[in-house]
Amino acid sequence: MNTVLTIANFLVNEILSVPAFLIGIITAVGLAAMKRGAGKVVGGAIKATLGFLLIGAGAGLVSSSLEPLGAMITGATGAKGVVPTNEAIVGIAQNEFGGQVAWIMILGFVVSLVLARFTPLSYVFLTGHHVLFMATLLTMVLAPSGYPTWVVIVFGAALLGIAMVSLPAIAHPWTRRITGDDSIAIGHFGTAGYVVSGCVGKLVGGKGKKMSASSEELKLPEGLRFLRDSMVATALSMALMYVILAVLFIARAGSQEAFKAFPNGAANVGNYLMQAVTQGLEFGVAVAVILFGVRTILGELVPAFQGIAAKVVPGAIPALDAPIVFPYAQNAVLIGFLSSFVGGLVSLAVLSIWLNPMFGVALIMPGLVPHFFTGGAAGVYGNATGGRRGAILGAFANGLVITFLPAFLLDVLGSFGKANTTFGDADFGWIGLLLGWSTKAGGILGLILLSLVGLAIFGAGLFSQKKLVNTHWDPTPHRPVPVSNSAVSADKSQPVVGTKTKYPKVLPPAGAPLPPAPLS
Repeated sequence: MNTVLTIANFLVNEILSVPAFLIGIITAVGLAAMKRGAGKVVGGAIKATLGFLLIGAGAGLVSSSLEPLGAMITGATGAKGVVPTNEAIVGIAQNEFGGQVAWIMILGFVVSLVLARFTPLSYVFLTGHHVLFMATLLTMVLAPSGYPTWVVIVFGAALLGIAMVSLPAIAHPWTRRITGDDSIAIGHFGTAGYVVSGCVGKLVGGKGKKMSASSEELKLPEGLRFLRDSMVATALSMALMYVILAVLFIARAGSQEAFKAFPNGAANVGNYLMQAVTQGLEFGVAVAVILFGVRTILGELVPAFQGIAAKVVPGAIPALDAPIVFPYAQNAVLIGFLSSFVGGLVSLAVLSIWLNPMFGVALIMPGLVPHFFTGGAAGVYGNATGGRRGAILGAFANGLVITFLPAFLLDVLGSFGKANTTFGDADFGWIGLLLGWSTKAGGILGLILLSLVGLAIFGAGLFSQKKLVNTHWDPTPHRPVPVSNSAVSADKSQPVVGTKTKYPKVLPPAGAPLPPAPLS
């Protein structure tokens, strides 16, 4: 039994939970199914793996750049509370439930492939670390409820598999509004925030002469045209934000305390301020690395899915991590991050003034990493349906969602609710709450309620697929497809992003040329 658990843990922790390896394997399988030569199979798999490693490297740079900023915000405001961090809560839970998490993840992936093969929900969820996070959440909610281990694993795997195919389908009408085709889907458990952002964008975007322009259509004076470069705009905006918070921190807490914000401290005020500027500029570099990684992986993975679609899961669409939508509206990413963060601050104020004193709800600090990734993606979704107003208000709504849901989620995590951290993305919140409330019934009734939750999620996915995706429903048909701020891609053969090219509902058969990916 120990050997079996060791093998399961190795598969989960060293392969399936590492997105780069999982993507490389899937790419190799797809290219092999297309009967490409061994060299092209190996080369494509390595390049796809490198693309995801680039995304991971960029994410690491984002996290390291935001860490001092978080310390400055805490120091400048004096606020304290729970900081949602997926990696932290998963690490804590692994010590107690590692074996169960491993089996739920492996069997859940199998369930998702079976559902993708035999139901209309032909999505293959490839964001391995998020599969691990959701498997951990399911275990943390189900295991302490007193059910036998086999029941926890069976129900957890079924629920995980359902979520992996249903949530991409629910978000896909909005995702297709961004991409213009069905070549990719969103495979990230922040779906609720993205759909909310898209809906808010639809409400505030306006029509006709009152229609809000896209965030990518910046009209700048000649002297400021350099800001049309998203990397420059992002770096300067973040550098300015760093300097302002650095000044507020040093004014409130004094230089001795403020200098501790950076890993190696600061020698003097000048050094402190210049480190703030450098961190802001490095944030711009991090975003550029992520965007390059996205382009690299799409160049290999999307063609490989022709083979997957033809041989393994007919009509398969790869569901990928949140940054996959960043290149479609790069200005909206920065707008979304900042707006989501403001939403988090407003939510913290509500928690502090009302919900915490009256009901004991935990104070949730705005975690900059979840606000950047989910807020940035929410900005892209909001921009697609509502232009600049949609990007601002849609991402603001996402900030509310990823603050209030984690606050209430702590109540259903049992002893882990006191861990001073929790899950940070929207879907962990609402799924965890529904399952937690269900397990409180206990016994057979609890299992029935868990089954009903799973069936409801699956039913919502089927409804979206059949009534919205397959009918090519467009949430805002009056709006043009968003135009990237870099009008033509590096490949001059590709069309300008925003053209009204019609794409097929699913990927073409193996061997047929792919429609050009609308990336800038």
